Amino acid sequence: MNKNSENPGVGAAFQKAVARWLEQQFDKEFILEKKIAMGHPAKNHKFDIVSSDDTMAIECKCYTWTETGNVPSAKMGFTNEAAFYLSFIPDTYEKFIVMKLSRHPKREETLAEYYFRMNRHLIGKTKVAEFDAETGEFRVVGSNN
Repeated sequence: MNKNSENPGVGAAFQKAVARWLEQQFDKEFILEKKIAMGHPAKNHKFDIVSSDDTMAIECKCYTWTETGNVPSAKMGFTNEAAFYLSFIPDTYEKFIVMKLSRHPKREETLAEYYFRMNRHLIGKTKVAEFDAETGEFRVVGSNN
């Protein structure tokens, strides 16, 4: 099977695992693929996970370092796009980009730590976190708040 054909399922499973963790931690419902009106004039945009009380919006990224330890550059562009969309929703939302925990022997930082270090200037009030679906560990790696 083509490795890329598995990616949508892997990403969806990661998104569901993050939503379950959030529901347990915050004792409230989280909705997958919920639309939020943004911009002027307002237009709906679908976010990966949104709390039922509209206080949290989360974009999930299930990316890893390349096999050789290089940055998955194109995927980082999609992560910046997620930050861009999050920047247009009201600051009454707590905003997160949640990335899969990814380590590589050639790197001293996780992919989420690298992303925050390199793109902190682009993310506004969005927090960057990483999630390990195997252990259930969630960690905020950076925020400008």
